[in-house]
Amino acid sequence: MVGLAGRVPDVDPRPLLSSALTLGGSPLPLTGRARIYTCGITPYDVTHLGHAATFVWADLLASVVRAAGLEPEVCRNVTDVDDVLTAAASGHGRPYDEFALSQEFRFERDMRALGVARPAHAPHARGHVTHVVQLAAALLRTGAAYEHEGTVWFRGEAAFRTSGLSEDDALARLREFGDEPGAAGSESPWDVPVWRPSPAEHPAWPSPWGWGRPGWHAECAAMCWTTFGPSIDVLGGGEDLAFPHHAYQAAMVEAASGATPYARAHFRVGSVMLDGAKMAKSTKNLVLVSDLLEDHTGPAIRMMLLHRRWSEAWDYTPALLTEAEQRLGRLYAAGGRTGGEDAVETVLGALLDDLDVVTACALAEEHGGAAARTLISVLRIDHAG
Repeated sequence: MVGLAGRVPDVDPRPLLSSALTLGGSPLPLTGRARIYTCGITPYDVTHLGHAATFVWADLLASVVRAAGLEPEVCRNVTDVDDVLTAAASGHGRPYDEFALSQEFRFERDMRALGVARPAHAPHARGHVTHVVQLAAALLRTGAAYEHEGTVWFRGEAAFRTSGLSEDDALARLREFGDEPGAAGSESPWDVPVWRPSPAEHPAWPSPWGWGRPGWHAECAAMCWTTFGPSIDVLGGGEDLAFPHHAYQAAMVEAASGATPYARAHFRVGSVMLDGAKMAKSTKNLVLVSDLLEDHTGPAIRMMLLHRRWSEAWDYTPALLTEAEQRLGRLYAAGGRTGGEDAVETVLGALLDDLDVVTACALAEEHGGAAARTLISVLRIDHAG
């Protein structure tokens, strides 16, 4: 006879928090775990603030999910098969895979300094070439792809039609990210390679269509599908990945699997600018995390990245880092006060409301004590680093 013996005296409030998360203005109720895929680095250069912003925000999302009593399961890939990486490695006189590992080490060092937790999954593209071949075969089977002289082309017009971009803007973005609209053998300017032949200077693997290498969009599609299955809760990355990369990644998995939507929510972090221009490796318009760490702590840089709306683009200035250091000092002082227990739920509510760090910081500073300590813990901005 169980009677009242199996009942607990207090109700755990966290199960209710699991339904409170909103992202991008829309509710994102969760149960058990949250499957978060963040498009990671192509390891051919060191970490700049634009990259750091994406991964710090993804780390905060996981931390907020955990604070709500759920288990975040984060996958952050490494694109270590890429023509840009191959060219950079060749310029340094090193094999592409060895060069990639050295750059990845430097990236991970920066992430540790910024308090970014290691993801549960870190698939590397060269470890998933077989899965890209399987994806290509599935797309051919469903008629969503066709083969021509060793290239498997994905029919991509639907990805463009749902992008909301004009034809000129969409074509420009395809070119910006290394695609070649209207390339020989393709039937449409919107078609992109799932698999393509490799010239002598590029890495190559065997396939039913000859020796070759994966296309970029297909790599993320295969890595994410292999890790999480054909659907995920959150697809994250920089805002510039919305088209073409995220659009084609989702379209490939949906076409091959029949499962829709591919992602329940998108988490595209706003670009970091310098003197009004987006930070980018291609233009060397960069502020490097490693340079900032010479004179500033990881928590200060992290606070600077987080004290804003996650989707907004913003321009870096040294004054913002000074403000972040001052804000950290106030939060630490507030955390040293007593009380604040009644405001803990309010602070968590702000974070669950579209990751509103600005409001959460104001509340924590006002109420102090437990509220401030909770925020410091969830933001992962303690004194370490």
